[in-house]
Amino acid sequence: MSFVSLGCPKNLVDSEKMLGLLAEAGCPIVSDDSGIGDVVIVNTCGFLSASRDEAVDVLREIAEHKRNGRVQRIIAAGCLVQRDGQGLMRDVPEIDALVGVNNRQDIVRAVKAAAEQSADSDTPASPGSVLFLGTYHESSWKDANKSDRARLRLTPAHYAYLRMSEGCNQKCTFCTIPSIRGPMHCKGVDEIMDEARELIADGAVEINLIGQDTTSYGQDIGYAPGLAGLLKTLNTLDGAHWIRLMYAYPSDFTDEMIDAIAENERIAKYIDIPLQHISDRVLKAMHRRVTRKETETLLEKLRDRIPGVSIRTTFISGFPGETQEDHDELHDFIRDFGFDMLGVFPYSNEPGTPAHNMKTHLPQEVIEERVEELMLTQQDVAFERNEGRVGAKFDVLIDDYGEDGIYPARHEGQAPEVD
Repeated sequence: MSFVSLGCPKNLVDSEKMLGLLAEAGCPIVSDDSGIGDVVIVNTCGFLSASRDEAVDVLREIAEHKRNGRVQRIIAAGCLVQRDGQGLMRDVPEIDALVGVNNRQDIVRAVKAAAEQSADSDTPASPGSVLFLGTYHESSWKDANKSDRARLRLTPAHYAYLRMSEGCNQKCTFCTIPSIRGPMHCKGVDEIMDEARELIADGAVEINLIGQDTTSYGQDIGYAPGLAGLLKTLNTLDGAHWIRLMYAYPSDFTDEMIDAIAENERIAKYIDIPLQHISDRVLKAMHRRVTRKETETLLEKLRDRIPGVSIRTTFISGFPGETQEDHDELHDFIRDFGFDMLGVFPYSNEPGTPAHNMKTHLPQEVIEERVEELMLTQQDVAFERNEGRVGAKFDVLIDDYGEDGIYPARHEGQAPEVD
């Protein structure tokens, strides 16, 4: 059996959990160096059109192996299955089973069913004989699907992702996540602590906290201390060197959260806080529930109260109705604030989102020009900020064995993979 994982760290955790379930069930897994297995599982991403295209391309490549007899069965799982399983089947009819994000615990059943089908036939299954496992709506995440323990990790041993919650209650007009993964469901503190201890025992010294909206942690389970309380509790973990906060939503970032990051030594002085835009007009159209003034106040607090903090953010360029003035405002903000790390995504017109039906979509060439301008500006900012670090000494985490005495490494202000 072979496994392909696409998409973000949250999807990676799903892949690791499914691999853990398969390993526990005794399903043999083929390593990358050993070729391709008889059964291939692809955990898809369906967040953006580009990720959908990537998933379809990967599945079509595997389907070619199936037609040639090298692969017997194909199983598609994940976000794209949840978002548009029927459309995926039309694009890749060679798929034998679909497993949605709310039913990842059924992956063993899907593999065993595929293996039984393979044992009954010397030839690959014909298109159309599809096994559907799970529903295409929110179902059982609170129960069997909630725990991410007993994973077979795909990251290097020294760092791991810990998902605090699933789903999102925000109503951003550009985003497909709530329709794919449902409303927010948080793990309890005890479950998170148990999982963190398991990851540390497995060799992780860096724990990266993820979720669709980490600053809203605890709201749905009645945990009054919220994210600040969770961070303080995580700080008691022996063996954790850096506990890093990712995917923080700006409108819910409290003073207590800032203090928890500043005052607890194991909490990395690093914040990933996607802002998406700075123009009040665009923020309102995005339904971001935050203004430019509130954003600036928060960023000032973060830098004033957390000495040496590194701030990463992402922006969307070319949102429907974004004027040249809106773009210039964003450009100047990026230039003047000086983010440590920054990504810019071109707006993606996603069916099923409120923004899809807006009447003022921009030409793609305009969007691409604006993205390039913003990234070039951030490149200048990054060079300037890094020049200020010349001669400084940092504790670093070595990510890989180096050649010729050069070892890829990160300091506290750099997250894995993205920075």
